[in-house]
Amino acid sequence: MPFTLSLRRPFVADHFHDLPGFQEDRHGHNWEVEATVELVSEADEAAFAKALDAWLEAVDYHLLNTLPRLEGRNPTAEILAEWAFEHLREADLQPHSVRIREKANYWALCRGDATS
Repeated sequence: MPFTLSLRRPFVADHFHDLPGFQEDRHGHNWEVEATVELVSEADEAAFAKALDAWLEAVDYHLLNTLPRLEGRNPTAEILAEWAFEHLREADLQPHSVRIREKANYWALCRGDATS
C-alpha cells in the first residue's frame, strides 16, 4: 500500500541577486529543504534519502549563482524548490511537494499539481 514520507535536511549556501528590480549583494543562509514523496514500500525510503542527499551535495556550501543548473536565474527559494522537485522526479520518485526555507519566516513550496 502506498504511503507518504517526508524528509528534512539543512544546508548552507550563499547567493546574490542581480536582476533589474531585484538586486542584493552576496550573502548566505542556513537553508532547509523538506521533501514529501509517495512511496510504494519501505524499501523505497533508501532511494528517497539517496536522491535528496544527492541534490543537497549540489547546493550545500556552494555559491548558488555559479551552479550550471541556475545559470542566468536568480537563485531564490522558489527556484531551488522547483529544482529539487524536478530532481526527485528524475530519480523516478513521485514527489508531492518540496519546501525550501530560506529564512525563519520565508519559504517556498513546489507542489506536483502546480508544476504539471
